Amino acid sequence: MERLDGGSTVPPDLAGGIVALGNFDGFHLGHQAVVGRAVARARAERRPALVATFDPHPVRHFRPDTPPFRLTTLHQRERLFAAAGADAMVVFGFDGALAGLTAERFVAERLVAGLRAAGVVTGEDFTFGKAKGGNVGVLAALGRAHGFAAETVGPVTLDGAPVSSSRIRAALQAGDAREAARLLTRPYAIEGIVRHGDKLGRTIGYPTANIELGPYLRPAYGIYAVRGRLADGTVLDGAANLGVRPTFEPPKELLEPYFFDFAGDLYGQTIEVELVDYLRPEAKFDGLAALQAQMERDCERARAVLAA
Repeated sequence: MERLDGGSTVPPDLAGGIVALGNFDGFHLGHQAVVGRAVARARAERRPALVATFDPHPVRHFRPDTPPFRLTTLHQRERLFAAAGADAMVVFGFDGALAGLTAERFVAERLVAGLRAAGVVTGEDFTFGKAKGGNVGVLAALGRAHGFAAETVGPVTLDGAPVSSSRIRAALQAGDAREAARLLTRPYAIEGIVRHGDKLGRTIGYPTANIELGPYLRPAYGIYAVRGRLADGTVLDGAANLGVRPTFEPPKELLEPYFFDFAGDLYGQTIEVELVDYLRPEAKFDGLAALQAQMERDCERARAVLAA
C-alpha cells in the first residue's frame, strides 16, 4: 500500500488505474461500497486500484473555525483502504490552489495528467471543482472527453435512511457508540500518542493512558467500555473516561483509557482506542474514595460488556 501526493505524477506501476474518489471520512458502509466497486473493477480489468481522499477536509479550509469533526485520520484511512484491497492512497492536499481549480482543470490536471486514471468511481452526491462546479454528470462528460469511464454508486441505506458521516457523528454525540459501529462496520476509534499526565489515576489504583483528542469529533462525554490496539497488534480491554474530568482541576479534555490486567509502559506509543459502548455520563464526585468506588463499578460493567 503506497501513499501518493495528489499534486504529483503517479508512478508508472500505478498509472492507468481505477480511482475511487471522495473524502471517505469514517469509511462507513457507503464509502466501502464506492471503494469496493473501484477495487472490483480494477481487478476485473487488471489495473491498479487507487483511493483518492482530501486532507484537510474541505470544510476545514472554507470554515476554519468549525469545531473538530473528523471520524478518521489519514493514517487510519490508509489502513482501512489497504484492508479493502486498494493498492495506493492518493492524498489531495486541500488548499487555496486546489479550491481554485475549476472542475475541468481538476479533471485535466489531477485525474488525467497526474493520476492517468482509466476510470473513476464516486458516490452519487460527489461534487468537485471551484464553487462546487462539478457533479457526477459533469465528471462523466469530462471522462468521455478525456478517455476514462466515470461511474457512480448509489447510497447504502439502513433502516430506510442513507448511511452518512453526519448520521454517524450524530450517533456519537448522542452517546450511541453501538449505532455508530453499526454504520461504520467497526467501533469508532481514536488514535493518538500516549502522553504524560498528572498521574492521578495511579493514586487510586487505575493508571490511565492519556490521549489528546486532536482533530477528532467529540463524542458524548462519559465513561466507555473500550478496546485498545497497540502498535505490535496487542489488544487490551478496558474502560475509559472521555471528557474533562470534572472531579479534578483544572479541566483537561482527554481520552483516558484504563486497561485491565496490564502493567506495561505506554508512554510515547501510538495506540488506537475503540469506543465499544457508552456506560454513563461524566460526573463530579465528592472525593477520591467515591470516585474510586464508581470506577470499580464502571470497570466491572465494562468487563461484562466486552466479554459479551
